Amino acid sequence: MSTAAKKKNSPRIRDAGGSPGARVKIVDVASAAGVSATTVSHALNGRGYVDARTREMVKQVALRLGYRPNRHAQRLRTGEAHTIVLVSSIPFAVAGGPSRLGFMMEIAAAAAGIALARGLALVLAPPVDGGSAALDHLDIDGALVLEPAESDPMLAALRGRGVPVVSIGKPPGAPLPHVDLHSAATTRLLLEHLHAQGARRVALVTGAQRRSSYLEAIAAYETFAAARRMAPVVATVDEARGEEGGRAVAHELLARHPDLDAICAPVDALAVGVVQALRERGRRVPQDVLVDTRYDGLRARTCEPPLTALNLHLDDVATQAIDLLLEHLRGDTARRAVDGAMAELIVRASTQKPQ
Repeated sequence: MSTAAKKKNSPRIRDAGGSPGARVKIVDVASAAGVSATTVSHALNGRGYVDARTREMVKQVALRLGYRPNRHAQRLRTGEAHTIVLVSSIPFAVAGGPSRLGFMMEIAAAAAGIALARGLALVLAPPVDGGSAALDHLDIDGALVLEPAESDPMLAALRGRGVPVVSIGKPPGAPLPHVDLHSAATTRLLLEHLHAQGARRVALVTGAQRRSSYLEAIAAYETFAAARRMAPVVATVDEARGEEGGRAVAHELLARHPDLDAICAPVDALAVGVVQALRERGRRVPQDVLVDTRYDGLRARTCEPPLTALNLHLDDVATQAIDLLLEHLRGDTARRAVDGAMAELIVRASTQKPQ
């Protein structure tokens, strides 16, 4: 056969169009290979009848174009799910450091066991300061997001990909399936404990970001203060500043309000910074100022003195979140919100005045 005849009888391969960096679609492979999208689908998935020569040619075109099959869409069609991701936009200054990713890792440890028992793989994406680079190359079917902020870029990236998402903690803004961590109730528990221990001038220190846990904590504190005719003292700080942020804002608070006898700092990194500032100003914990925090993690337990905190029953929370996500992956979207277990107060030296 002549060279011209071979060219005439061979499938014509064209470069797929589209903007640089755009995901190559099955229609692009079909166009470049000169066959139908159905033929491409059958060739790449081993379905239907496609002759061996065409099948190999399609595979080579797909490889050259960098086509990656959308496994998420395929598994949704079959009702199967294989991989879920746990993500957080809480910065490393809060999630990492001395806490060793405490809050996130405690959820991850529980979620991993539950996922494996249900035949799923759990992928852990580290906290980032914005964007979705850590997610771009992950082939995932669903996602658990820890306490997303309003307009959270990671949440937006997941939803933009059509990935079913369940939030651990009530999300602010747009409704999203979630497990409620009862942030208002946990804040009241911390504040009422301080009051029961004799505190009468209580301040609240929390993150400035628009996370439901912060917003609900402030609302609960304002109600608490009003009920006791206490002038409210609220300080917010960028959570990305971590312990140093808590230390700096505590110095400012104590300079303006030297009569403070208790500080509730729900974010553990901020709480440790508060204790550092008190020590630097010659104020003793708990003799002069009581301090408590929300998460009973490594920071709370290793602080000096150890911090009164809350057992959030995160193993139960992780189970509830995965079960809710699996329901939505199967197309059962009736349940949108699940009540997490109520927190349990763990009293430590930071709020126990010597008798």
